[in-house]
Amino acid sequence: MNHLMLIISLLFFALMPHGMSSQNNDRVLREIMAYQENMEAEFANPETSILKAEDLKSFDGLNWFPIDLSYRVTARLERTPDELPFLMPTTTERTPEYVQYGVLHFTLNRQDLRLAVYQNTQGFEDPEYANYLFCPFTDWTSGDGSYGGGRYIDLFIPEGDQLVLDFNQSYNPYCAYNERYSCPIPPAINDLPLRIEAGVKAYKMY
Repeated sequence: MNHLMLIISLLFFALMPHGMSSQNNDRVLREIMAYQENMEAEFANPETSILKAEDLKSFDGLNWFPIDLSYRVTARLERTPDELPFLMPTTTERTPEYVQYGVLHFTLNRQDLRLAVYQNTQGFEDPEYANYLFCPFTDWTSGDGSYGGGRYIDLFIPEGDQLVLDFNQSYNPYCAYNERYSCPIPPAINDLPLRIEAGVKAYKMY
């Protein structure tokens, strides 16, 4: 009897991580889907949409890569407190001042990669964004499936040195939809040497 109970206990603990992992994956999938649905709702709403009036009339949703959790990774944040502020080029003559806050180190598709993350030196009026980090990047899909000018990911400063970097939540700059917007151009050091087939694709009207 004791032997049987031991076997049952071992099977329980062997299966538990898988079950917990499945539940966690379901939660993450719902989170990503909600993010994408909320973004599309903002685009479709005339009061919040950045689309031109003529494009809004025919808007039928954004084009997304299939959700792929392999593009959701844990990154180590290396803080770089001695960086000097600089003027980041944009798609217009505007040059906002940013400072590099740190560097994200992560592994994706068996490659060790890094991305610099930035803070706007002027800050934000909304205290909710006091710990906001700006992560612009390009990759091999830029101009070949995704917007040629790169994409962005919104991040927040973690308490420790790790954070989740989810490319399924990468999005296009506003100027990909409407040229009246001024958008920061991802620095060359944030050009990833692989295809990031996750997140939003290049904008197309259907």
